[in-house]
Amino acid sequence: MPGARPHRNCETDSMRRGVPPIRVLVLGAAVLLAGVAGAAAADEMTAFVRTSPRDARYFELTDGRPYVPIGLNIVQPPYPYKDLGAMATWIENLAKGGGNFIRIWMGAKYFDVEPERSGRYDPAKAQRLAELLALCRTRGVRVKMCIESFRTLKGGKEWSRKPMHLVENGGPATDAADFFAGQAGRQQFKRKLAWLADRFADEPAVFGWELWNEVNCVRGADWYAWSEVMLAELGRLAPKNLAMQSLGSFDRAGARDMYRRLVALPGNDVAQVHRYLDLGAALEVCRGPVDVLAADAVREILAMNPGRPVLLAESGAVEPSHTGPLKLYAKDNAGIILHDVLFAPFFAGAAGPGHIWHWDHYVATNDLWWHVARFAEAVKGIDPPAEGFTPGMIQHPRLRMYTLVGKHTFLAWLRDTKNTWQTELADGQPPETIRGAALTLPAALPGLEAARVRTYDPWQNRWMPATVTDGRVPLPPFQRSLVVRVDYKR
Repeated sequence: MPGARPHRNCETDSMRRGVPPIRVLVLGAAVLLAGVAGAAAADEMTAFVRTSPRDARYFELTDGRPYVPIGLNIVQPPYPYKDLGAMATWIENLAKGGGNFIRIWMGAKYFDVEPERSGRYDPAKAQRLAELLALCRTRGVRVKMCIESFRTLKGGKEWSRKPMHLVENGGPATDAADFFAGQAGRQQFKRKLAWLADRFADEPAVFGWELWNEVNCVRGADWYAWSEVMLAELGRLAPKNLAMQSLGSFDRAGARDMYRRLVALPGNDVAQVHRYLDLGAALEVCRGPVDVLAADAVREILAMNPGRPVLLAESGAVEPSHTGPLKLYAKDNAGIILHDVLFAPFFAGAAGPGHIWHWDHYVATNDLWWHVARFAEAVKGIDPPAEGFTPGMIQHPRLRMYTLVGKHTFLAWLRDTKNTWQTELADGQPPETIRGAALTLPAALPGLEAARVRTYDPWQNRWMPATVTDGRVPLPPFQRSLVVRVDYKR
């Protein structure tokens, strides 16, 4: 079972590893004076994340508490990559609102532990990773550690190539295909995994290890065979941590078979999917409303019966065919794209909200961190593994009604079909106020006569009591979206 790997009992001896003990690091310019909330978060960061044995579609901590990964991608600090700087501020803003998750690229310039020579690892970069993890621990944030991201050994853009791995440069491979399939290339990557695991596999702030960013984009590589070998190696070296792999954006029909192989890959603990709003995408769904494309991606992966948690691990909006961030981001001061990326996946059956990509061009620039707090508030106190949620939809002439029916709780996220990125951002139409609408509850919900019924407006951060009349919940006036929660067994 994914997530059921035995946990080794290892003596944590950070000095033996050549990295100062993470718990006592001083962060220099990024010193964080944690307040009461930060101290409480740090106190909770002793358990590891695992697939829940109560319901393999969701996560929990090794002490049995539920864990919903609420956050986004934050690859590295901004240029000139000298210190954590703004990244520390981003993490602080995320944590203030209840965020508890980020994803980094360990192959990005600031964190790259193998910066100059193939197989030669930089302890100073390990120190940077240690500082990041220490910061995240104080704020209750766990980190997905994406190990590699290059796509070729020669040619391509600077960020996407690693010529150091070529034989002529002292590396183990003649090209990318050889790096993945050749014995020398594989052994070298295994040594890198061992080097990283020796330093960080006992760190609870590590959410898990992701082998590669969009591994199918590596030119000429047999990603499946390589991933099978390296996931097994990760499972052996870091049994306390989740292990996973990722593919490129699910934006064409041909990606379906690749994703089917990925989600069933042995040792792949998380069924991840990437999908963006992209007017250059082959799939029509990727050119429509963001909530629809996000929910559809999750449903596609769930239909493949992965038997493990599903996450929309990268999302957002791009110019056609990923030629840059969507220019309309500049108009999205309300954050409707981020809102849909957060809410739609979870209410479609994912193990958490979607994780948006453009943390700098969009989230930080438009100061949209408050959206994370609104999602965290909407699911506060929910234990997904205990609920055993069944996702569904309720038909309505004006609203897309995403529902989760659990053992103790019914949740619904209602999205105005007339309000989309196209209408509000491209066409400049303000959202309409929906009045007089009602939600018809599923007939099988138990104990409605004693249920607690509430609505939550994530745009106003407002809970309101509601009632059930003849199986219907009258809704207060709202714009864009609304959450309905029914606790029918306390």
